Amino acid sequence: MRLFLLLFVFSLLLGCSHQSIDDYQNGQPPFVLQDYFNGRLSAHGIVKNRFGKVIRTFNAELNGQWQAGSDGTSEGLLKEVFRFDDGEVQLRDWQMIATDQSSVFVGRAGDVVGDARLRTAGNALFIEYTLRIPYQGRSIDVFVDDRMYRVSDSVVINESRLSKWGIDVGEVVLTIIKHED
Repeated sequence: MRLFLLLFVFSLLLGCSHQSIDDYQNGQPPFVLQDYFNGRLSAHGIVKNRFGKVIRTFNAELNGQWQAGSDGTSEGLLKEVFRFDDGEVQLRDWQMIATDQSSVFVGRAGDVVGDARLRTAGNALFIEYTLRIPYQGRSIDVFVDDRMYRVSDSVVINESRLSKWGIDVGEVVLTIIKHED
């Protein structure tokens, strides 16, 4: 029983460790939103359930555009069209707004509850938001912890954890590829 209790406490302590965006400060190439999410991109990925089983696959077309705001900051629009293996098509338009901090952005989309928080450092982009998704004929809100890592000038690897009430309910893994126009 003591061994079980010790293992339980140890697993809780490991679960409390928190990865920081600052851990990637020196990562290369730098993840500059206005650069990477500008132009034509594609994404290819999988959706896993809470047990790690792949339940869907998808391909997506993305197109980003940036413009200077009247106050000197920049705003971006990233249009996404997801095509799932079961025939479902999802559309999402992300509005990304620079804040007075060069590495922090606010994100908004039609199925995002409130504002998303986007933070960059080095080659990493972390996004936290609540996503409203259809589920069994109704909608539920899930928390999304997106972690993107730019591994080359044209490739980003994205891992997203989805949770409800602090319990993991799914995961999305995808690769985003930037295309030359």
